[in-house]
Amino acid sequence: MKRRSFLYIALGAVFGAGILAGCSGGGSSESGGGTGTTATGDTIKIGLVASLNGDQRPWGVDSERGVRLLVDQINEAGGVNGKKIELLVGDSNSDPQIGKSATEKLISDGAVVVLGEVASGITAQMAIACTEKGIPLVAIGATRDDISDKGPDIFRVCYRDSFQGPVMAKFAFEELGLKRVALMTDKKIPYSTGLSNSFRDYYTMLGGEIVDEQFYEGGSSTQFNAQLTNLKGKNPDGVFLSGYFTEVGPIVRQASQVGLTNVKFMGGDGWDSKEIINSGGEAIVGGYFCNHYSDQEDRPEVKAFLDAFVAKYNERPGTTMGALAYDAAAVAVEAIKAVTGDVSSKAVAGALHNLENFKGVSGDITFKGQGGNPPKRALVVELQADGTQKPVKAYAPTDVK
Repeated sequence: MKRRSFLYIALGAVFGAGILAGCSGGGSSESGGGTGTTATGDTIKIGLVASLNGDQRPWGVDSERGVRLLVDQINEAGGVNGKKIELLVGDSNSDPQIGKSATEKLISDGAVVVLGEVASGITAQMAIACTEKGIPLVAIGATRDDISDKGPDIFRVCYRDSFQGPVMAKFAFEELGLKRVALMTDKKIPYSTGLSNSFRDYYTMLGGEIVDEQFYEGGSSTQFNAQLTNLKGKNPDGVFLSGYFTEVGPIVRQASQVGLTNVKFMGGDGWDSKEIINSGGEAIVGGYFCNHYSDQEDRPEVKAFLDAFVAKYNERPGTTMGALAYDAAAVAVEAIKAVTGDVSSKAVAGALHNLENFKGVSGDITFKGQGGNPPKRALVVELQADGTQKPVKAYAPTDVK
């Protein structure tokens, strides 16, 4: 596979992409449980499942907007080999089983590839549905490590928790100088438990001490005073919160109320939403978390994406998921472009397996030889009072080995 540059000219977005070897059959993809889908008629259907309702709606809205922007750009530039891309959208309602049903509906409606989700629990169910039918899945923001183990054609455009946990551990120990950290984990979601574990393992390897770990259940817990009082008694100099923004904001606000102050609060990409400022208030300003990119970066791919996004929606995306979803759609379309002959799910999956050196908004994306897990960089950001995220330090995969 070579590398080239091309233009998505409809709304002025420009970025380079890795070109794939032409694929007409399965490429390097092995078959899942089903036979997949072959595009017919004058359109090529791709599916998106997003949390358009429920507590993860901020991620879902940005995901839908990012994918639709890319699809509109492609179609306004003439489509792919004379055919327009038709976007089919399903709502997961922030629920794994509803997300699986939505995926099955998109597949039955003729999607040759499916995009989504952000929450790993929803994505895991989508992956099962796609694998059963032989459809490739490109996850947007699902960082849980085992997502790509759900089938032979499961891809993601984000990093994994086994990377972002060590990134935050290294940042806490070396950049913030924290030697005693406590963990607060959502025991209801494997994303949170896995991220806490990967942070703990790397942090203790560096010489740091985990002084305590407290647990809660996301979606049902609203009062965290008991756990926070226990943490306060351990005198940590930092607290790593591995859950989603929906609980992290209230936790940090309540931490200040019980006197757990003068500590650094840190977390993973589950913090990514301006809603965290509304719920966390002043207490969470200055908190650090791991993210995929920043809209304050000066890379040309970022500028082109933001210019196009604002031109279409009159505002910037509220979360990183707008950019990741745009990238997910872009790699799917790039795979479709590489197919010679009928555009089938099997051929698209084979093309995705050969993708390398794709210049995305969120960074370079390579699937070739990676089992669907691109080696991505990570960016530690600091929350500002206005909800913006100040880039602090970038980490390459080799920085935490």
